[in-house]
Amino acid sequence: MIRSMTGFGRGTFANDEREYIVEIKSVNHKYADVNIRMPYVLSFLEDKIKKHILEKVARGKIDVNIMFNNNSNIGKKVTLNQEMAKVYISELKKMAEENNIIDDISIMKVSRLPDVLNVVQDDNTDLFWNELVIAIDEALSGFIQTKEKEGSKLAEDMQIRLDNVFQNISKISEYSSGLIEQYVVKLRDRIKEMLQTDIVDEARIAQEVVIYADKTSIEEEVTRLKSHIAQFKELLNTKDIVKVGKKLDFIIQEMNRETNTIGSKSNCLEITNLVIEIKTELEDIREQVQNIE
Repeated sequence: MIRSMTGFGRGTFANDEREYIVEIKSVNHKYADVNIRMPYVLSFLEDKIKKHILEKVARGKIDVNIMFNNNSNIGKKVTLNQEMAKVYISELKKMAEENNIIDDISIMKVSRLPDVLNVVQDDNTDLFWNELVIAIDEALSGFIQTKEKEGSKLAEDMQIRLDNVFQNISKISEYSSGLIEQYVVKLRDRIKEMLQTDIVDEARIAQEVVIYADKTSIEEEVTRLKSHIAQFKELLNTKDIVKVGKKLDFIIQEMNRETNTIGSKSNCLEITNLVIEIKTELEDIREQVQNIE
């Protein structure tokens, strides 16, 4: 099943001490582009998160927003800069002696001075990842579901348009089959009118008909168009979603090329009108293809 490049998913994981909230959304993009916003404490997991997402998503501009509440001391480490504290104490005592003020230095007061106590992030890669990935997978599940739902609607619309294209191609084939007979009749009448005689050189007419038939034949283009339609429909139902959007885009380009060739060969108003209808449908399909992953 094809998938749209647009989607949204949300996942959460929480226990008594930590809570993770993950939101994933995406829009159309030529390539796969993952942008992650998350707290600094989890930033060391960025590459791992991107790799995990790209295992399940092939294309699109994907924005990931991660919120994290940590009410435990896991992942936090308090460090005491003893050398800095000693410098503070020494300088404060010296100032007290020189200015004859009461020395009321306490450990609590010193600890509040800049750079004495620091809370740093401790490395708990496995713990954080094992919890976070639960929220990510829940978000991915909802994200992919919305992409598949939208993709199903796109596929349904394109199937209808492809059926219209096929019907118009069949009509073109019917009109084309009678063009040579019409040409022979017109050619005979023109020769008779120009030469003012009922005697016609059949060999010459046959030669002109062969040249005309070769010049205006659209059998190959019609056959290729029908083949492209079959390939397109097959891809719409494929289970392999890798670069399916790019493959469909290429097929649409080929279908446009064959349709243009038919239009350039045709000198029949009915065929020209049908070519215009086909190109209109193909343009609508091409726009839909731009939304496919």
